[in-house]
Amino acid sequence: MHPASADLDRLRPLGWPDDAAARAALDAVEGARLARISEQHRSGYIACTEPGAGFPVQAPAPWLRPRWPAEERAVVGDWVTLAADDDQIVALVPRRSVLKRGAAGEHYRQQLIAANVDHVLVVCGLDGDFNPRRIERYLLVVRSGGAEPVVVLTKADRCADAAARIADLDDIRASGIAVHAVNAKDPATNDVLAPYLGPGRSAVLVGSSGAGKSTLTNTLLGRERMRTGEVRGTDSRGRHTTTHRALIPLPQGGCLIDTPGMREIKLSGEEDLAEGGFEDVEALAAACRFNDCAHGREPGCAVRAALEAGELDPGRYANYLKLRDELAAGAGQRAQRAAQRAEERVQGKALGRRPADRHGRR
Repeated sequence: MHPASADLDRLRPLGWPDDAAARAALDAVEGARLARISEQHRSGYIACTEPGAGFPVQAPAPWLRPRWPAEERAVVGDWVTLAADDDQIVALVPRRSVLKRGAAGEHYRQQLIAANVDHVLVVCGLDGDFNPRRIERYLLVVRSGGAEPVVVLTKADRCADAAARIADLDDIRASGIAVHAVNAKDPATNDVLAPYLGPGRSAVLVGSSGAGKSTLTNTLLGRERMRTGEVRGTDSRGRHTTTHRALIPLPQGGCLIDTPGMREIKLSGEEDLAEGGFEDVEALAAACRFNDCAHGREPGCAVRAALEAGELDPGRYANYLKLRDELAAGAGQRAQRAAQRAEERVQGKALGRRPADRHGRR
């Protein structure tokens, strides 16, 4: 048996896929100790080389520097190579996908959430948590990182108008994104989500607190592993029961990454509206008579015509404009930051020092 084939059999329960790209990656690190990051804490990382057998690993010294780029550090779901004689991380294995958002308060910095996932299950309750505009934001962020989004609507058993709310996502479904309404406590949910959680597959759960992520995790596991909390009846908001990101091997053979609830998800700046679930709006804009149409009073405006005909949801279009403006503002801030760094490099050379010194990188 080829060494890569033997390693593949060992790694598939941890979510290593079986395709040409994965086999090539395995050949590239032949002979190295491969492990997957299963937990991330402020104090360090936990990794595993087989399901349920996590152990602490030591991060490379550069990762500990405050200004070291987030995308060059490990995150839950990353594959890493370890030193032969200890549990020191040597390098990151190139990622197949990454889920990230803009760091709070700073558009030009990014926060990585999970890596090497095939699907991102965007969990939203069919109660007061239901918000199509927030779902659209999640989908835009997810698609920019190379994973496939899936919308999972929980609490379908407690929603009297579930069909109407699901219909509110028809535009999302029309763009090719799967939408499932489930009872997170019902074992039948396993069958609904089975296509995303088989051997060699990895998925991550994202959504607000109280959406039902921990309940869903327990159901997929077939046992109670994650603590669940009560949800306020006034606004359907829950308290965080998941306190850190964790990779959980599933009986189905795949892996699930559970994450704490997100109160906000800022754009990372790398999103593309044309590929993030707004293909319909982008297609309408491209059909306008004038390339620089502002979709106001210009003649031949396909967007305005669709709005007037009821073919384009005004709320969806307003959200499109909001996200477009947010991306433009973020791009301006990143350009300003890049110019500032370029100036620092010039000043650093003039003073005879490397510009990275002041940021803690050597």
